[in-house]
Amino acid sequence: MEKVEVKELLEAGVHFGHLTRKWNPNMAPYIYMERNGIHIINLYKTAAKIQETSEALAKIAASGKKILFVATKKQAKDIVAAKAGAVNQPYITERWPGGMLTNFVTIRKAVKKMATIDRMKKDGTFNSLSKKERLQVDRLRAKLEKNLGSISDMTRLPGALFVVDIMREHIAIKEAQKLNIPIFAMVDTNSDPREVDYLIPANDDASKSIDKVLSIVTSAVADGLNERKAERAEKDAKSQKGEAKAAPAKPAEKTAVADQEEE
Repeated sequence: MEKVEVKELLEAGVHFGHLTRKWNPNMAPYIYMERNGIHIINLYKTAAKIQETSEALAKIAASGKKILFVATKKQAKDIVAAKAGAVNQPYITERWPGGMLTNFVTIRKAVKKMATIDRMKKDGTFNSLSKKERLQVDRLRAKLEKNLGSISDMTRLPGALFVVDIMREHIAIKEAQKLNIPIFAMVDTNSDPREVDYLIPANDDASKSIDKVLSIVTSAVADGLNERKAERAEKDAKSQKGEAKAAPAKPAEKTAVADQEEE
């Protein structure tokens, strides 16, 4: 697991909070000081929380459950898409689809619709449609891809949610709470940390800060996935060994000499 260096967090500007007048008092334990009207986050506490969060996410990944990353703000979208995509985890970077979690069956239907269109294009059915119908289908496919493309492989509810900016993604937070899905998040000084299960007190507005935290977090997810892969390989090897032992030994063939003796 990647080691969390306070110096690197400092260089990435993870310590910059919001204006003091915009603070949430529940973030007081994670604030180090106030400078020029801005709250400064205690990076030693941030480092400890990143470590705690990383260990928990690695366990979830190792169990085979998916972690859904959510970030629709401009400065976080591309970073989250790249980092989550690199470890094969689903992500939402466009508008949060209402009912994404609480009405998951409907969302799955939309994803299946996307797969149906792809099949139509492969088997030639698409070409038999009129020009107007093909245009409508293409528009629908593009819209579904934009909103749901990254979750097309998510066949069941995620094992956890990782959110950047819990105030902006409040609908996602509420849905996860309703379904008791663990919530992990980067929480800035203007947010209520009680809304999440695992918080990382950090600047959730600067792309450098988001990139740094996401790099460490997704590295932990990758470790969890590798652990699962290694366990599976070990299990398969033991299974093959067991099968080899259980296989009955072939009876020794009689030699020509032995046959003659019996005669």
